[in-house]
Amino acid sequence: EEERFTRVKHWAGFPINSINYCLKEANVELKDLDYIAVARDTKANYWKKVFYVLTNPSSWKKVSNRLKVKKRFESIEEEFHRNFNVDIELIKEKIINVEHHLAHLSSAYFLSPFKESALVSIDGFGDFVSAMYGVADGNEIKILKRIFYPHSIGIFYTMITQFLGFRNYGDEYKVMGLSSYGEPEYLNDMERIISYTQKGEYRLNLKYFKHHKERIDFNFEKGKPEIKDLYTEELFSLFGAPRKYSDPIEKKHINIAKSLQIHTENLIFKILNYVQKETGSFKLSLAGGVAMNSVANGKIFRRTEFKDVYIPPAAGDAGTSVGAAFYVYNVVLNNSERFHLTHGYLGPSYSEEEINNIIEKHREKLKKNGIKIEQIDNEEKLLDKTVQDIKEGLVVGWYQGRMEFGARALGNRSIVVDPRRKDMREILNSRIKKRESFRPFAPSILLEKVSEWFEESYPVPFMEKVYNIRKEKREIIPAVTHVDGTGRLQTVTIEQNPLYYKLIKKFEDETGVPIVLNTSFNENEPIVNTPDEAINTFLRTKMDTLVLGYFILKR
Repeated sequence: EEERFTRVKHWAGFPINSINYCLKEANVELKDLDYIAVARDTKANYWKKVFYVLTNPSSWKKVSNRLKVKKRFESIEEEFHRNFNVDIELIKEKIINVEHHLAHLSSAYFLSPFKESALVSIDGFGDFVSAMYGVADGNEIKILKRIFYPHSIGIFYTMITQFLGFRNYGDEYKVMGLSSYGEPEYLNDMERIISYTQKGEYRLNLKYFKHHKERIDFNFEKGKPEIKDLYTEELFSLFGAPRKYSDPIEKKHINIAKSLQIHTENLIFKILNYVQKETGSFKLSLAGGVAMNSVANGKIFRRTEFKDVYIPPAAGDAGTSVGAAFYVYNVVLNNSERFHLTHGYLGPSYSEEEINNIIEKHREKLKKNGIKIEQIDNEEKLLDKTVQDIKEGLVVGWYQGRMEFGARALGNRSIVVDPRRKDMREILNSRIKKRESFRPFAPSILLEKVSEWFEESYPVPFMEKVYNIRKEKREIIPAVTHVDGTGRLQTVTIEQNPLYYKLIKKFEDETGVPIVLNTSFNENEPIVNTPDEAINTFLRTKMDTLVLGYFILKR
């Protein structure tokens, strides 16, 4: 994601750094590409858009704004021309536009191990659609249903998130964490705001929303995305005045969050059960921003008939880049070869020599801060020293191999600590993360030990599901046990990440616990990408140890 290069969270705009990185890794130039897949098709659902505008005069003012957006996406050839000095006509011939939700579906199905699958994508909006359901067999995708603008589960969740005072783009996960503390006191009110109708369909009560009748500036031009208020004053009659971010979080806000989460889950499972019955498939490929609701994902096996589920590491809009590419490869070009993505370690990596050179660049600064530097000559010693620090309650930055693709740190750009310590959440929040106390931390666990510690055992390689921790185990790992007895886990195998697996196994050998607390290596910024960023974060925070490749930096 471009944010990892620009260091601006959720950075939006032409992703020049990401494109350059991918071209360099593939050892090709832009002119060598046969196709450029773009996860946006402004021509999709054209007559639906026309009909909506003609039958909703209040939306006419928004048309000019949408045309500007359309023009921006159509000028992508100019962006390539400006950044790569290539002929515009040549680029036009290479570009294939893929409808937004079709790219979402492809990002799950064509990365999954499934030969056939039900398909579901749910998010805010993309190409005038908020959800798409279908079924796939081989390279053939059949779309069963689209849910059109202005109705959207994603917009509903974002609107309540804003109302609760969490105004940054992408803050929905905070409300999901907060919901675990509450009771669904306002569930009936949520049902007034958005209701399930029939056959996988839902409708917003539009009197509570602005997006369909006023210009809502979704600023995705450059820098940090911003979205203005989506709610109207009608919402105040249900919940009172909206919370400001500086206001204390009261029981009312917590119960609103819980009601939001429960109602969203109810909608999701009605949709999933509808799709399962329509398709007859017991396999599900799931994507879209709503598919990042890990609490709901963890209940799929309990509340639907699906037996297998694949959710990619980047289920949100970042993943549509990959989905569009695979749609072109498998559907447009009809290539039979399939690719099963089993891990998310696809980003930049740095050699020991490069890491050493970067440490040398920082050596004087490190020395002034009293940092000791030790180079380790073998893997066993590296694991021994790291596990010893974790056992002693130290906060360890763990920087290894390739950076993860997707929203989660999965053991290569992670902070790892002892999950057995009750005070570890407070230590991390006060010394490193500077984040809200109600947000949980994740357990990374050896796959073969999941059933001993959790009530469910299906693999969770991308930290995309929340499971119930077994009651008898919760007091053993309090730092990763959320208030409701759950954990958003990551399962780890030696095939996916050999070194991280060995680290957790070593910790188990010495403690009897096959789990470490894993949180992203950052401090209110995108996850660190380069060794430079890792060292700067280490120095800026009160982290105790930084394991940077085979170098250990220690206060």
